[in-house]
Amino acid sequence: QVQLVESGGGLVKPGGSLRLSCAASGVPLRYSAVGWFRQAPGKEREGVACISSNDGNTVYEDSVKGRFTISRDNAKNTVYLQMNNLKPEDTAIYYCALHDPYSAGFYYTMEVGDFGSWGQGTQVTVSS
Repeated sequence: QVQLVESGGGLVKPGGSLRLSCAASGVPLRYSAVGWFRQAPGKEREGVACISSNDGNTVYEDSVKGRFTISRDNAKNTVYLQMNNLKPEDTAIYYCALHDPYSAGFYYTMEVGDFGSWGQGTQVTVSS
């Protein structure tokens, strides 16, 4: 049984930082491309960052590039999202997900429909 559990969310001031964690059980993350997605109220779920399974290549949504960093610790079977210089528009529920290798699309396009296993999400609120 694949389980993904996100943690690390919370309330921060603009300009602050958070580190989100995605801990997996039932599947070795080293073999999967992993993505972070977010969904704000009234908006579609969007890809934030993804990391590949082999060479560690990363891809970021334009608005977070230079501020967010995705990384993995295979020994801990955990993927992280370091978020710096947070802005109010970053407020959302953040989810981690595993890319489905049998999906039609590549992981780096960060299409929601190409990811098959999802966590329950962790709330990030950026407000003064």
